[in-house]
Amino acid sequence: MSFARPGLLLLLIVPVLLAWWEWRRRGQRLVLPLDHAGARPRRWLERTVKLASLLPPLVLAVAIGVLAGPQRIALPKDERVLTNIEVALDVSGSMMSSFGDGTRADAAIKAITDFTSYRKGDAFGLTIFGTEYVHWTPLTKDLATIRLAAPFLRPEKMPPHMGGTRIGHALQAVARKLRANEEGDRMVILISDGQSADLSGNAAQKIGEGLRADNTTVFYIHVAEGQPQEETFTLASLTGGQAFAADDPAALRDVFERIDEMKPAKLKPSAPDRADWFWPFAVAGLALTSLQVLGALRFRFTPW
Repeated sequence: MSFARPGLLLLLIVPVLLAWWEWRRRGQRLVLPLDHAGARPRRWLERTVKLASLLPPLVLAVAIGVLAGPQRIALPKDERVLTNIEVALDVSGSMMSSFGDGTRADAAIKAITDFTSYRKGDAFGLTIFGTEYVHWTPLTKDLATIRLAAPFLRPEKMPPHMGGTRIGHALQAVARKLRANEEGDRMVILISDGQSADLSGNAAQKIGEGLRADNTTVFYIHVAEGQPQEETFTLASLTGGQAFAADDPAALRDVFERIDEMKPAKLKPSAPDRADWFWPFAVAGLALTSLQVLGALRFRFTPW
């Protein structure tokens, strides 16, 4: 055990001196009219009263201990390793196509919001893209930002220059954004329904190798009928991720659950920390105060 303010323990000399004085003092002698009564001295009663008189100094000592701030080493707890997760969402016009009871964009945004709810402790960012890209929210642990952004991400509200699909262009921008955050792991969840011309040739391999060099894992989700673009398989596999096809909302939810299982939260033991430890002093103070109150009813010197 240690104390946050050990200098205050020097005040313990006060209750020690008070206890010594209470035990040694003789008090004032009083002559009583008990001549020839033959009263015998009761030494045990005198000692009991003196012990009772030591209770106030002991209560004072406990109070000084509380003021000194008792502490002890707390057991180390597992600390979550931060994962920076950037969601890259396609907002081109084709994302307005029918998908279940809504559109592809509606299903994607709902799945993203659900995913953030069981990845608490990670930092999320949101980038929307079409022909160009916009970093909509920075990396943050305030997951409400993703949910509150939903009404503004509908493809029909986007300007004309967001009408195409340039996955490679968006991934390079996301890589630069994640590179600026040195703390934690990096993961990209890319959601699109189209074919991207800027991934053709060796472009996908070069982008994948660059992301792998940055220790960034990419998961691609194709929210449309059919299989994802072949280059997306190459890109995702190079980073240690995977490409998925989701042709209905239920499949989309399953994909996010699989991603969560493939990239579980990492835990590391935290450094031991000091924690307040008041309860022994609280119990001792309460017990001594109770004994002092009860003892004052009987075991005390007559005050005259």
